[in-house]
Amino acid sequence: MLFKSKNKNKIDYDNMPKHIAFICDGNRRWAKKRGLPTLLGHKEGVEAIKRVVRRASEINFPNLTFFCFSTENFGRSKEEVDYLFNLFRGLKDMIKSFIKYDYRFHHTGDRSLLSKDILDLIDEAEETTKNCKKGTINIALAYGGRNDIVNACKRIVSEKVKPEDITEESFKKYLTTGDMPDVDLLVRTSGEQRISGFMLYNMAYAELYFVKKHWPSFKGEDLDECIIEYQKRTRRFGK
Repeated sequence: MLFKSKNKNKIDYDNMPKHIAFICDGNRRWAKKRGLPTLLGHKEGVEAIKRVVRRASEINFPNLTFFCFSTENFGRSKEEVDYLFNLFRGLKDMIKSFIKYDYRFHHTGDRSLLSKDILDLIDEAEETTKNCKKGTINIALAYGGRNDIVNACKRIVSEKVKPEDITEESFKKYLTTGDMPDVDLLVRTSGEQRISGFMLYNMAYAELYFVKKHWPSFKGEDLDECIIEYQKRTRRFGK
């Protein structure tokens, strides 16, 4: 089954990735380029997420992850950090959209680094959308790949899991990515070509796609382009 994209290419619905992860980079650069306060770039970045989710719903795409705030981002100015978390508090208003599009909400990240009101919002969103069936929208907030692996190891030790019971698959349940499938395609915007510690365990064989446009300029049709690019690749998994 083929879906038409706005360009001359088409999406092959029979060869879809199961999980695309986005490093949403370039919000501040987008704003500076337009002579706007840099914080407004983050606000427009949220709108870009909404556009991509809406387009994903139209083509029944199952799983999306958005890297919105890393453990390292806490080192930014208090003004910027506070602004970003105030934007995230808008999640309460987005729950209706998740239900409308039939997506379950999931949070990936270190809960110990988040305030109680943010944790309450996350819990509410996950509980309210738990019966949605189309797929999962995963927001990585206060997330670091190494941090997640270290914390997973701590949980394994605390539960006294026997070494012989630890496998590559069983290890995943201790990560905050939960039951999300491995990443098939990583997309990073703004022309940067690195993964910045993102989902290190889950991206062992992910295809990498680096896009020049800044994240606030990302549109629903750009999701089509990412899928089409993925479908040009031949995945061998070391075989």
